[in-house]
Parts: sequence; C-alpha cells; structure tokens
Amino acid sequence: MTAPDSASRPAAGSPYAAKPWLALLTETQKAPLHPEDSLARALRRVAAEHPRRTFLTYFDGRLTYREADRLSDSVAGHLAARGVRRGDRVAVLLQNSPHFVLAVLGAWKAGAVVVPVNPMYKSGEVGHVLRDSEAVALICSDRAWESYLRETAADSPVTCVLTACELDFQTRGDPRVLSFERLPRAAGTDDLTEAARAGHAAPEDRDPAPGDTALISYTSGTSGAPKGATNTHRNVMYNAERQRTGLALPEAPVYFALAPLFHITGMVCQLGACLNSAGNLVLVHRFEPGVVLDAFAEHRPHYTVGPSTAFMALAAHPDVTRAHFASFTNISSGGAPLPPALVEKFRAGFGPYLRNGYGLTECTAPCAAVPPHLEAPVDPVSGTLAVGVPGPETVVRIVDDLGAEVPFGEQGEIVVSGPQVVPGYWRRPDATAETFPGGELRTGDIGFMDAQGWLYVVDRKKDMINASGFKVWPREVEDVLYTHPAVREAAVVGVPDEYRGETVKAYISLRPGAGTEPDALAAYCKERLAAYKYPRQVEILPELPKTASGKILRRELRSRTTHD
Repeated sequence: MTAPDSASRPAAGSPYAAKPWLALLTETQKAPLHPEDSLARALRRVAAEHPRRTFLTYFDGRLTYREADRLSDSVAGHLAARGVRRGDRVAVLLQNSPHFVLAVLGAWKAGAVVVPVNPMYKSGEVGHVLRDSEAVALICSDRAWESYLRETAADSPVTCVLTACELDFQTRGDPRVLSFERLPRAAGTDDLTEAARAGHAAPEDRDPAPGDTALISYTSGTSGAPKGATNTHRNVMYNAERQRTGLALPEAPVYFALAPLFHITGMVCQLGACLNSAGNLVLVHRFEPGVVLDAFAEHRPHYTVGPSTAFMALAAHPDVTRAHFASFTNISSGGAPLPPALVEKFRAGFGPYLRNGYGLTECTAPCAAVPPHLEAPVDPVSGTLAVGVPGPETVVRIVDDLGAEVPFGEQGEIVVSGPQVVPGYWRRPDATAETFPGGELRTGDIGFMDAQGWLYVVDRKKDMINASGFKVWPREVEDVLYTHPAVREAAVVGVPDEYRGETVKAYISLRPGAGTEPDALAAYCKERLAAYKYPRQVEILPELPKTASGKILRRELRSRTTHD
C-alpha cells in the first residue's frame, strides 16, 4: 500500500489550510520531525546510549534497555528459525507485561507485521482476526492457550505458537491481578521467556522500511465487524515522536501504561513515546484501580494516558488521595468522551488537569490534543469540551454530507489528513476507498472547529438519535448527566418509540455510596435540556459495558434494549 497522496490536501483558499491552530503551538511543538525508521531501530540506539537505564518496570521487576534489546533480538531469532519471514503476520494477545513489549519488538526485528489482539476477545473474535490477517504465528498467555486459543488457532493459518506466563519478570505476584498458577508447557508450543533468554541473534537484513506495515490494528468493532487498519512504521514513529516532543516531560520520564498496549493509544502514546524518550514504562498487567494507585505511589510516574472511564474508577476508589497524583507532569484522556464535569471534579479532588485528546486507530492514535501550556475551552452553546488542536503537519477539516467544507463553528464530519493517517484497511479495497478518498480519513465523527483551531467532537455520526425529526446527539445528554453528583458513568442511546420514532434512553452507573432514582435523573436532565433531548427512559446498572480500552459500548446497550 502507498502513503496518502497530495489529493488529500484541502484546496487553496480553504480556511482549514491556513491552520489557525499553529498560533496555539510552541516553537518546539511546531519544529519539523525526523524520526527513525522504526521503534526497533530506536531501541537499538537507546540501548547503545543508555544501556543500564531501566526501560520496563513490572511490579518489583526491572529490564534495562540493553536487556530488552538482547531479549527481543532472541525472540526475533526464534521466530525466524520457526519459519516467520519478512512481511508475515505475528498475532500478539497479551496483557500489559514485559512479554508484550518483547514480543512486539522481536516480531519487528524479524521483519514481521504485528497484529495486536484484544485479550478480552472471545474465540470467534480472535478467529476472525487470525484468519483475516493470515497470521502465521501467535504469541499469547499460557492460560489463554489452554482455555480456548488452542482450538481457535487450529482453524487458522497459525503454525508457530509462543506462550507466556505473565508471572515472569517479577516476584511480587500481586493477587489482585496475578492470581493464577504457572502452567506446564503445552505440546506444540514454545515458551516466550525461554526463547527470549536463549541468546539467539536477530536475523540480518530484516529491518523494516518506514513505509512497511508495522501493525494491522483491528478496529474495536463498536459498529460492524472489525477491520484491520495498516499502520506503517512511518505512521507509528511520527505520532510517537510528536508525543515525545509535545508533552513537555522531564528527561528520562516515567510513563505509566494505563491504556492497554494492544490498543493503538497504548502502543503509540505509551510504548512508542516512552522508548523514543529513553524513559521508563511502568506495567501492571491490567487495569485494577487499587493496583494502579499503588503503582502511582511507588513509581511516581510523570505521564499517563487512558479513557475517562479509568479516571472515574480511580476517583471512586476508597483509598485514593491527592498524593497519588502528585508526581504527574501531564495526564491525557483519550479513547472515550471526556465530560467537562469530570475534568473539574478531578482537578478539584486530586490536582491534575485532564488533557483531552482525539484520535482513531486509522490515524495511529492522536490527531488532536490539548497542548501542555493550555487548557481546552468549553463551547458556550453546546457545553462540549474541545478535544485539542491538530499538529503542525496535520490538517483537520469539517465537511458536509457532500464533502464540501463548512465554515468555522458549523457542524459536519471530521476529516483528517497528515503523516499519521494509515494507507487503508488490510485487504479491504472497497472499505479503503470509502473511508480514505484521496488519502484523507473520513472519521464518521461529527464535530466543529472554532476560528482559533480548537476541535470539538459532538458524537459518532451513526449514534445520532432522531426523535420526532429532531437530532439528538448522545454526548450532549451524557455531559449533562455527568454533572449530577450521583452519576459515575452515563451512556445515551436511541430506542424505538411508536410515537416519536426514536426516543432517548440513558443507562447510568452510580458513584460508590450514592443513591438516586431514574425519575430523578430524568427530571434533572429535563431542567437542563430542550424537551426533545432529555431521556424519557433511565436505567441504572452496576457497570456499563466497555471495550478493553475503556470505551462504553453503546451498541451493546442498544441491543439490550431491543431484547428486553
């Protein structure tokens, strides 16, 4: 696949082509980038410059840059010996542990394409990814292999399997997230840690070129079957380097991996940015609020990024204090809508200002973010919090249904062009042509941009509710619900209604110890929203369904309503 062409650029005279957001960026943030070819090459450089510096922290375990370089070399050599060739796909299904990092870097050093797989996927979902990507190798936990992946992989092109016990590389064995036993080696598999420690040399002449595919990142599947976005090494390195230069972190920063590494945000904004910064990446297997807070206190991170739902869970933990967040220079939120009320509640309670961001798998994580020296404005009309401003090489435009640009301040579909936009979808030419006309990404998100260049995301185009002919965007209703003191999480969907066609329904989870009734929440919204917008139905649940990256699954909630 080729990179997006110049046809993706706006026409001369376009107000968006003038990039008004450049006035909001510092000189450092606007400086041209010259990133390395790949993260594998960056690892070799940092290992030579800072061999004893800690790269990965996993509870009480440490791996230096030199150790990670040698261990991932050995993984690469093992994969090559097992028949993995340049351009082959290697699926990686692991939690946030050193195994994930060594598997990804080892696969790249072997010249392979990494296919990150959500560990929460069920057999059918994993099977789709393995078959669609034509993965020849699978690296997964020993528990997942024994429980369901053995049968799943049998109906796929996979011929090489490496399993990992995620108790390795640490001795603490925190039972909150590591409450499992070490399993015997399964027949027909190799052990990842043993392969990493075997001392194999990485194969020669396998280093990827910038335009080679680094990742086939499958979309979260919130609407329809997941498609594989082909993130190139150039895409990954550009955004990882933009993160490094744009965050204003201290030298050798400590990053905390709050987002899962298999997700594009974790891969680029945590692993990629940390490696490019010669920093320390703290891993705790998976998100568990108490474990995360303990790690904050122990390792004193400077930066993390995660969905708003994760910060809600941390803020609701009974042991949380301001001291847990005292070390942070910067905290970003992405992957799920960030309500303005949460930003203010979090700052008032714990100190840090949560910086919004916006991106998609198809643009290799962020295409807009709030610069560290600024705070995002809130639109006075809609109450929507700005997601940030684009980078210097990125162009974000707002267009109508016919693709014509709309003026600043008017709503339309968000389209993106720039170095982070992927060439297309894996072996899906029709979907590529539809989503990337001229190399420009049609995001499917509705938003607007103000004259200063601040971008606002209103909602997903497909999530719009049509109530008696009136458009209702779920985000606007959710933002009002988040101002209620009892509400922890909120999701709004359209449900069938005989009279109105569709009506608004809200699903709510409550803050610990809080109490309220559905009718009270509906009345609260009625006081603050137009009559056609407030939820006629409210249902309170213990938890709202989410993807592993923390995005609330409206699709599941709509399905729940249909089947009630």
